[in-house]
Amino acid sequence: MEAGTIVTLRVVREAPFGYFLSDGEEDVLLHQTDVVGEIFIDQDIEVFLYQDHEGRLCASEVIPNVQLGKYDWVEVVEVKKNLGAFVDIGLKKDILVSMDDLPELHHLWPSIGDKLYCSLKLDNKDRLFGKIGTEDVMRDLSIPADRSLFNKNIKGTVYRLLLAGSFIITEEGHMGFIHESQREEEPRLGQLIEGRVVDVKEDGTINVSLLPRSYEQMDVDAEKIYKYIIERGGSMPYSDKSLPEEIKTRFDMSKGAFKRALGKLMKEEKINQNDGWTNIKE
Repeated sequence: MEAGTIVTLRVVREAPFGYFLSDGEEDVLLHQTDVVGEIFIDQDIEVFLYQDHEGRLCASEVIPNVQLGKYDWVEVVEVKKNLGAFVDIGLKKDILVSMDDLPELHHLWPSIGDKLYCSLKLDNKDRLFGKIGTEDVMRDLSIPADRSLFNKNIKGTVYRLLLAGSFIITEEGHMGFIHESQREEEPRLGQLIEGRVVDVKEDGTINVSLLPRSYEQMDVDAEKIYKYIIERGGSMPYSDKSLPEEIKTRFDMSKGAFKRALGKLMKEEKINQNDGWTNIKE
């Protein structure tokens, strides 16, 4: 009998804490908390085998979707820096995705609530671990996108990280790539992100940007500048004549973006400029 597999065993005797099941050679415990229906002695039942917290092989009438060689989405329920991420596959015991299978940088590890596409695997001591889906596994899961998706907003889960960018699979099943230039910060493995499609490739994969559209960014930049002016009492020593380096240092935006935001505020008659200063309009 092997952990991570589904077997049919016979109920041979009852114990205060559950039932013992047998294949005729070996007995395993079906704990009362793993019982789903009514149990009878000499009954044959289908169970899932796994190790309990003490490492002993045991059985459960709960049959998880995630098994050896069988993948499904699972939720991260605990993260321990010296071990890895624990995921819920439906059993009373959570399964560990080892730190060896997670990114080197801890801040890119999945957080509680993130999702991973996993199956199960056994180590050299026959212990069960979570196994994250490879590129080939995700490709088999995916469906091609068509050109109508261009410039549309999408949501997707990050399933692979590289120096050049992040790979996602969308809620609709499309495979996507976020280049490092199309994000402000690198998303975590397993994180649900929202972005927009900036290209649909011939093979049906998509390129995604996490940066706002230009008009959306203009609104954000204008609000940032207006808030800064208010905090200074209604005036600031920056205008469309300010040096790009000054604007970058103070507002973390390009001079072009700064000028577009100022133009928006002036068009809305919220500000005016005078002698290199920008003021709240009375």
